[in-house]
Amino acid sequence: QSKREWLQEKLNHAQKYHLAAETKEFVSGETLMYLGKNYQLWVVEDAIEGIEFEQRFRISRHNQAQANVLFKAWYLTQALQIIEPLAKQYANSLGVAYNECKTSEMKYRWGSCTPNNNIIFNWRIIKAPLYVVHYLVAHELAHLLENNHTARFWNILSIQVPHYQKAKDWLKRHGRVLEVDF
Repeated sequence: QSKREWLQEKLNHAQKYHLAAETKEFVSGETLMYLGKNYQLWVVEDAIEGIEFEQRFRISRHNQAQANVLFKAWYLTQALQIIEPLAKQYANSLGVAYNECKTSEMKYRWGSCTPNNNIIFNWRIIKAPLYVVHYLVAHELAHLLENNHTARFWNILSIQVPHYQKAKDWLKRHGRVLEVDF
């Protein structure tokens, strides 16, 4: 009974429900989100291995049928390349140590800090602006000092990411977009 309001909020949380989103066809001109911006996709005749990115995405027409798998692999790799250095930076700043930093498929969470001091992040967060990624990384590492979302936790986080509320607000407004694969 004492947790009724909390339970109701969690049950009604927008991220708990499947989105009726348009799926990408992976054709030239479509856009894909990366670090908070939409970038155009070009399907080219060139023999490209996987995905190329330089202010636009490029994929070989030969690989177009596997675009969903190739993009997911690309995003997983990019996420780890950006998140790992941030995790080291924030762990050092907080004076904590984590065992492993991973990116993974997570349906209803942006990140997790396990009891074994592993930090795991939803690969989809790499589509959010970088300040949101900073917030999420610092958030999970702050859990190494304080398990729960207490006043102490938010104080620790506010020292690391002074404008964390802006990132929380962005996630509330745009989080549904991140939940769609592409």
